[in-house]
Amino acid sequence: MPLRTPLHDWHLAQGATLVEFAGWHMPIRYGSITEEHQAVRTRCGLFDVSHMARLSFGGADALALLQHVWTNNAATMKEMQVRYGLICNDQGGILDDVLVYRWPYGWAMVVNASNREKIVSWLRQHAQGRDVTLEDRTETTCMLAVQGPLALAACEGLFEADVASLKYYFATPTRYRGRDCVVSRTGYTGEDGFEVIVAAEQGEELANELAARGAKPAGLGARDTLRLEAAMPLYGHELNEQIDPLQAGLAWAVKFDKGDFIGRSALLQRQQDTTRPVRVGLEVEGKRAAREGAVVLADDQPCGTVTSGTITPTLGKAIAMAYVAPRVTAVGTVLAVEIGKTRARAVVVELPFYRRPKLI
Repeated sequence: MPLRTPLHDWHLAQGATLVEFAGWHMPIRYGSITEEHQAVRTRCGLFDVSHMARLSFGGADALALLQHVWTNNAATMKEMQVRYGLICNDQGGILDDVLVYRWPYGWAMVVNASNREKIVSWLRQHAQGRDVTLEDRTETTCMLAVQGPLALAACEGLFEADVASLKYYFATPTRYRGRDCVVSRTGYTGEDGFEVIVAAEQGEELANELAARGAKPAGLGARDTLRLEAAMPLYGHELNEQIDPLQAGLAWAVKFDKGDFIGRSALLQRQQDTTRPVRVGLEVEGKRAAREGAVVLADDQPCGTVTSGTITPTLGKAIAMAYVAPRVTAVGTVLAVEIGKTRARAVVVELPFYRRPKLI
């Protein structure tokens, strides 16, 4: 039986189509995926992301644990800062990509829903012998993402803190309707926006308020097309235990100079292997999407595999991310992709496919 978020009944009332995703009953769409996508790009969208695991850390050795299991450097984070990084296995393969939050009183982590049990088990295993308390707060809280150019307008005045003053990838503990909550300026769409964690029983009230302020409910379908346009990797597609952060284009989130961490020595070795496939972006000719698993060819010979693809609502063209041989990764390289029984011309392009306009 799939788990239900605190907004399950709310989704049904909004006319959502629900599907099982990562062990949860989640909305894939409410109406048109394209309309929900465009609402986020031009106005404001509202996502239920309560399926993402929310973990809290305390104890004198919490920082030491994070430094041991995480590729990025938690020690250099400022209070209230949020930082992206990877958790790797001993071979350098990616167990998950996560966000870490630094509070004055401890730490928190947001984990992909599909990896919740695996990561909690991994953390508990490596916390043995350390002064660390780990709490899984996923099912006692609700998490909403408000994304788009009008996200700030939708959120202003709802919380005791001044969320307008939040810098990108910073968070603040605050209060909503008299109860503690957390607001962070983060997201997974390529737009400005906020992610809000409230008590589970407050989720529906907050969703109603945000919708009344113009935030359009959006499902996992739009979330996927938005993140793909922004070239954000998705675990299970661009990331898995066979792929390492360096070939995924995430070397910036691996801090070899911070000291030892799980997977460090393996990553240094893998770095010397110049045959490893590399993540690239492709623009594909025609109006058919190249789907996950499609073969990429160079000079009629297989050279890689598509991991995600779509017809982009914003750009109006077929795009894909793929892992290909290093010799064909240069921007402008002409390749081909097998789509059904046909081959479509594909060109390696710079990532991301879409960048939000900078505010003047």
